[in-house]
Amino acid sequence: MAQATQEFGEWPLKRLMTEVCGSGHKSADDLTRAQATEAFERILADEPDPTTLGAFWLANRWKRNTPEELGAYVDVMCERVEYAEPDADPVDCGANYDGKGRSAVLGVAAGAVAAAAGTPVVVHSGDRVPTQKQDAYKHVLDEMGVHTELTPSDSADMVDETGFGFYYQPAFNPAIDDLFERRDVMGVRTFVNTIETLANPAGASVHLGSFYHLAFAKKVVDTFVESEFHDLDRVLMFQGMEGYDDVRPGYTKVAEWDAEGDDAGSEGASFDDFEIETAEYGMDLEEADLAVDDVAAESAAITEEVLAGERDGAFADAVAVNAALRIYAREDADSIEEGLETARAVIDDGSAYEVLEALRDF
Repeated sequence: MAQATQEFGEWPLKRLMTEVCGSGHKSADDLTRAQATEAFERILADEPDPTTLGAFWLANRWKRNTPEELGAYVDVMCERVEYAEPDADPVDCGANYDGKGRSAVLGVAAGAVAAAAGTPVVVHSGDRVPTQKQDAYKHVLDEMGVHTELTPSDSADMVDETGFGFYYQPAFNPAIDDLFERRDVMGVRTFVNTIETLANPAGASVHLGSFYHLAFAKKVVDTFVESEFHDLDRVLMFQGMEGYDDVRPGYTKVAEWDAEGDDAGSEGASFDDFEIETAEYGMDLEEADLAVDDVAAESAAITEEVLAGERDGAFADAVAVNAALRIYAREDADSIEEGLETARAVIDDGSAYEVLEALRDF
């Protein structure tokens, strides 16, 4: 955290509430980049009164944050992140840190498959993050005997040695981790739940994420454009199960953006959205098919069985299509169909299971 002697500007959170953003979701004004920057610097320095902080977070939720505000919040956070870039340039998977409670977490299996196909993948999460405090990447990996409480440097080595890397939030993003108790007391999601998924601790050039509605995918793209810290080449996002980075069965919307010097973001020519149907890939999947009772333990067992070639059906299909999206995101395949073919091949020949064994040995 910042030292108590840190100096700020003219915008304490209470003033921002009374003069800018605290008058309700219809009449509130948006913060300027300078105001948003100062606000989050104050928050990370533990300067605001807890009541004022809670009101500020809630006011931001009511009025809805602009990409300019989120870009400022991201940049303040990233100044405090400990980055460790592997030699490989992986796909950064920014799943919701507060986890899933009803369906299997398939990203570990999908990431191992993608890694076996030559697409390095990075995932990151904390431990029981508010508000849901449910199962995330860490908990599935823990169940599988993979070390998760790593230094950022060790995480980067994991990527280079295995093709798959896990970064632990308290290690690479301690400033956000220090907000745990305040976020927990709030009881509702705040903009921190959005920006922590955009930390990109491996410095990847491709971000893969998820959304409930297309408008959020556009906002994330525009946030990356507004960020002065990030310089991504490509963003791929899709409608995920429970908002996670596991594609939902059936009809799914996908959003795709290539930077290519395009500062227009979601309004530019390089932004596109399209629809996919899992049935078109020969998959007869329903969301109910991916439901589990014990998310961490059952996700670990499913991962083991699919990668070992001991399980087919709904979960195997879901892992393959999620791996295909990771391969396609990095443009290691020209189409999702090609990525799917590659994913199935590395499961069949045992290469994907070898990635899991390497992770356990790391």
